Amino acid sequence: MRNATIRQLQIFSVAASHLSFARAAENLHLTHAAISLQIKQLEEVSGTLLFERIGKRVFLTEAGEILLDHTRQILQSLKEADAALLALKGLKGGRIAVAVASTAEYFAPGLLAEFRRTQADVRIRLLIDNRDTVSRLLAGNEVDVAIMGRPPAELDAVAVSFAPHPLVIVASADHPLARHASVAIEDLAGETLIVRESGSGTRSAMEEFFQERSIKPRIGMEMGSNEAIKQAVVAGLGISFISLHTLGLELSVGRLCILKVEGTPVMRRWHIVRHRSKHLTPALAAFWDFVVEFAPAYLRRLV
Repeated sequence: MRNATIRQLQIFSVAASHLSFARAAENLHLTHAAISLQIKQLEEVSGTLLFERIGKRVFLTEAGEILLDHTRQILQSLKEADAALLALKGLKGGRIAVAVASTAEYFAPGLLAEFRRTQADVRIRLLIDNRDTVSRLLAGNEVDVAIMGRPPAELDAVAVSFAPHPLVIVASADHPLARHASVAIEDLAGETLIVRESGSGTRSAMEEFFQERSIKPRIGMEMGSNEAIKQAVVAGLGISFISLHTLGLELSVGRLCILKVEGTPVMRRWHIVRHRSKHLTPALAAFWDFVVEFAPAYLRRLV
């Protein structure tokens, strides 16, 4: 393995985490052919197959799983060495990789912009995906920190709650229920729901809400994007259970309305999360403290 390059290990780590060369190419802004070539060269260096294809799916071989564990340790050591050298030189910079649950994409960029005003030299990589993927990125040490709703129970993590996260039920402005001063939960039984995909924190919260009230929602459409859901609701295709933090524009121009359903808003919390064993570089510590101290007031301005 002494002839393997850092670039090959970086590419292998991303491809192994996603179990998809196409997703790795998308994330690294490379072609599928470039990913395949680097993996092939790494397999030649290691003298063994690292991936196997069964049907249309890609799996790690036993050798691939072993190499992935060591690769993550190597890449993490390099990141820590980089941060330590920056600190030793007295630089204010550093790098942090932040993953945010897709519902948080409506406030996370603005929050990062505020942080950059205080720490202009810190370089930030932002990844946005659903809760399951964000949890996997944390577990695989592919990101330094995450902003999400409920922290993953299976991860040995440090998590701090920093702001309320209200979830509401919305309909188009001309929906018949929009005129009601209050809506009983039973009134929703016949409504078509447009919902997030499985693995989304919003989907989990919705399922808990209806299960606790012994209501089986009639799911008409499933979408992987809050934007798509909002447009579908505006078009009158159904109602939705969604984060209040995603609704600023549509509420302000009167395209959507919040139904006054008993038991809502459902209150959750936003958390900042890192792996318990994660080394706190100066840049990461500064970002962590900033979110905990600044984000509550920032989010209050959005609702």
